[in-house]
Amino acid sequence: MHAVDVDLFSPGAQEHWYEAYDILHNEDPVHLLEGEGFLPGTDAYVLTKHDDIAAVVRDEVRFPLPGSMFVRQLVEAEVDPFEQPNVNVLMASIASLRPNPEMWRSHRQELTDPWVGPGASRNAAMVTQFAHQLIDQWIARGTVEFVGEFAQPLPQMVMAGVLGWPLEDLNLLKYFGDGCVQPFVYGTGPRNVLSEEEIKAQFKVLDEFKQYTQDLISHKRQHPQDDMISYLTTVEYSPLKRKLTDLEINGVVYAMVIGGLETTQYALAEQVQLLIENQEIWSTLQSDRSKVRAFTEEGMRLRSPTQGLSTRITSQDEVFQGVTVPKGSFLHLRWAAANIDPQEWAEAKSLKLDRKAGTRHLTFSQGARVCPGAHLSRLEQTVAWNVLLDRVGSFKYAADNTFLHQPGIMLGTLALNLNFDVV
Repeated sequence: MHAVDVDLFSPGAQEHWYEAYDILHNEDPVHLLEGEGFLPGTDAYVLTKHDDIAAVVRDEVRFPLPGSMFVRQLVEAEVDPFEQPNVNVLMASIASLRPNPEMWRSHRQELTDPWVGPGASRNAAMVTQFAHQLIDQWIARGTVEFVGEFAQPLPQMVMAGVLGWPLEDLNLLKYFGDGCVQPFVYGTGPRNVLSEEEIKAQFKVLDEFKQYTQDLISHKRQHPQDDMISYLTTVEYSPLKRKLTDLEINGVVYAMVIGGLETTQYALAEQVQLLIENQEIWSTLQSDRSKVRAFTEEGMRLRSPTQGLSTRITSQDEVFQGVTVPKGSFLHLRWAAANIDPQEWAEAKSLKLDRKAGTRHLTFSQGARVCPGAHLSRLEQTVAWNVLLDRVGSFKYAADNTFLHQPGIMLGTLALNLNFDVV
């Protein structure tokens, strides 16, 4: 196969992405998608090299986000963003709370960092408790469906605990979370396009999510607890010199749900496969827990949960790898390909616990727009593996695995049937 044969967005492409990345690195690191631009008459380009993508995500002036351009239009129109048709509560809250880079920074520092940023360490005991609870349900069996019985519910339970979401409504959290990420799973092409029927179905779920969250916010205002929603009802946001409205809080909750469930789930599911395929790494981690963090970073580098996103537009003509990319082109940033770029990483496809500067991978992006929940996800992964290492002697594949992945741009293993020994 050659670069002309590569289609990263076709049905079933998930099963061959990493073979395709090798081809693109060798033949076509700036891969043209004719007519797939954000605006009519423009093209899209898939970037696969680490240096190119790192430069793009660190420069919002040369490479603006389409979402930011839309937010700017809302602000300049001087309308209430929460009253506009087909504007979900997340986009409306961005227009209200973080329409520019300065307020984006304040939003992170004041509203989310205390819970999912550097302050995420406050959740370590909770993550440990939930991990043990899940393992208790299957440890005596000697078998586990690792995705459904551990990798998926753990971040759901943790996010519920962070937000103050009732655990008895955990099924609703998954239902709403699935609705939030629907374009990234079922959308087509680099722009993740949904059909009109799919958009209507998504907004139905989002309306239900909005109403449920509104009821939860109202309850927290009357009965505050030690959770993020309660905190958001009382904090004064410095750029606006006031407290947040219910709709603004609703948008922050949306952002937490869309980013706080899938990444950790997919990371854990891929990491257990890496351990099964590299049994010596499991033995090393059993004897030296200081290497668990390095393992999770390597796991995210080798098997990026979100493989790529179409998030930037060129504001001027640019040149990547000798290829001229015209002004107004749409850029699809393929994190996963950059994370195994042989020009960036020695032995790029090897799992190495002693890799220097292993956190420079692009799984959480870089720069000002780095994922605000990266600290929480890293905490969940390191705690999860320490608990699993305490209780499981080793994992092996069961005979009835298919190893298929969900559609879309995330590396989501559908199911993993495993056998294991108890410590």
